[in-house]
Amino acid sequence: MVGFLDWVLVALAVAFAFSIGAHYTGACMGLPYAAGAIRPRQALALMAPLSFLGALVASETVEGTVGHGLIAISSGDVLLAVEIVAVAFGLVSAYNYLRLPTSTIQILVFAVVGVGLGSGLGVHWATIGSLLLLWAIAPLLCLVGAFLIIRVADAFRPPVAPSPTVGPASLARTTVVGLVGVGAAASFVMGANDVSNATGGFIMTGLFNPVTAAALGGLGLALGVVFWGRPLLQRVAFDIVDLDPRLATGAQLSQASVVLGATVFGLFTSLNQALVGAMVGAGLARGKRIVHWETVRGILVGWGLGPVSGLAAGFAAARLLGLAGSG
Repeated sequence: MVGFLDWVLVALAVAFAFSIGAHYTGACMGLPYAAGAIRPRQALALMAPLSFLGALVASETVEGTVGHGLIAISSGDVLLAVEIVAVAFGLVSAYNYLRLPTSTIQILVFAVVGVGLGSGLGVHWATIGSLLLLWAIAPLLCLVGAFLIIRVADAFRPPVAPSPTVGPASLARTTVVGLVGVGAAASFVMGANDVSNATGGFIMTGLFNPVTAAALGGLGLALGVVFWGRPLLQRVAFDIVDLDPRLATGAQLSQASVVLGATVFGLFTSLNQALVGAMVGAGLARGKRIVHWETVRGILVGWGLGPVSGLAAGFAAARLLGLAGSG
């Protein structure tokens, strides 16, 4: 029988997925939008169903990692799962409000670790170590990949000055298709990579099977994209690198390739960190002057705050819950 706490977990998970969907609009469709290949409303309308589809058909291995690979939580311990999701959801929503791109994955993982430590549960440090290694390497891989893509592309066809008219009508059809195509691929990858942040609690507790969990989480992602996604779309699109269509395509292609490769092995990394690494790599291929380093430094601060705040808030919440239970 589904109890009150189960319904609370469902509500929090869907709301968290909503917040995640909004958070990653810039990481998926910001570059096609900035390059003028697609309008904001069209970008969000395309991204929403693709993120749902990615969650539904390609997230099972990552859900297993979140559900069983981070801490030794007992099946059916819904209260701890509620605590984890509530902490991560609250932090991500706060960063969304501040328009600060952070890593929902890192916030979630460190919230799980904080709750585990605060509750006296075993932490699977080997998995945490693998994730930390991936998180360090992925942005660098994206940077190098985008740098090489742009250098090779420029060698075959030198870049031209962008048109003063920004919009789909000012771009060649093949350019529009390429930009929108890589943004669509990133949207699918986001669903596969990030839905488990919200739905991992379902797998931890055995409340739903992976398909049902992914469907609920995917629905939340899609709704978040449509109804709250525009602010982060604007932030990532215009504040980091002065883009042209080729830079945007190369950066997005590098990002999607690296993140998709990680999900195949049941691991997950930050779309925002992968994208910023790729954007910096694409920018460096043309010269440092087109990278807005002040914005990049501000985003790096956000990346540092995310894990620390997740760990601290998770630990504090677990201790407070323990004190309340013993009181």
